Amino acid sequence: MAAAGPRVFITGASSGIGAALAARYAADGATLGLFARREAVLQELVATLPSPGTASRISPAAHRTYPGDVCDHAALAAAARDFIAHAGGIDIVIASAGISHGTLTEVPEDLPVFESIIATNVTATVATFAPFIETMRAQGHGTLVGIASVAGVRGLPGGGGYSASKAAVVTYCESLRLEMRRHGIRVVTIAPGYIDTPMTQQNRYHMPFLMTPERFAARAVRAIGGGVRYRVIPWQMGVVARLLRWLPDALYDLAFARAPRKARKSMSRNAP
Repeated sequence: MAAAGPRVFITGASSGIGAALAARYAADGATLGLFARREAVLQELVATLPSPGTASRISPAAHRTYPGDVCDHAALAAAARDFIAHAGGIDIVIASAGISHGTLTEVPEDLPVFESIIATNVTATVATFAPFIETMRAQGHGTLVGIASVAGVRGLPGGGGYSASKAAVVTYCESLRLEMRRHGIRVVTIAPGYIDTPMTQQNRYHMPFLMTPERFAARAVRAIGGGVRYRVIPWQMGVVARLLRWLPDALYDLAFARAPRKARKSMSRNAP
């Protein structure tokens, strides 16, 4: 089929940031490939989306859904092949799937939680991008988008797994950006602040500059289309991130050693 708008593949698309990005791109006429664990929720989402190039809900079948876990790399690769064939190419890939739990190094049962965070947030980002790169090289264009977090700017107490994973996403995407430059492939890193999603709704502390997923998605899509390399959203959290990055370690330790902590998985009834 010939795509009327951009051809966009999104992981973690059944809720939160991923679902909001899907809705935003669909409103702009995109053809979507949506990958997430919950098939029924994906189908419900697609039923609400306009078809490519239209403003009405005419043919949800124009979009593709792929139920699966991003840690299943073979499933990701198969979804990528199917979507490329369906859409006739690929323009944007967004690795939006992610999980967040508090972790403590000294607690043995938190080690597999730490491993699952790294597998989902970091390794699955690599596995999401990999099967699209050959096609993007052949096209001479394409955009790979990694979703990081302001939590990756400095380490947070009780959140070593999540902070480490998002710092890794930033550094990985920077490396990839340099590698892909000669192929005409752009790499964009988006670092959300606090976005009102099922993941953050479990936080039991104040979240400054909290933003709805819809507002976040609108700004993220503009940033991705505008050619940025790295963008913190909302901008207020970008200011905070810059200040934290330059804050001397001694002052940072004094300010954040007793900061509120995210609940550990064993303490959470509904882990994301």
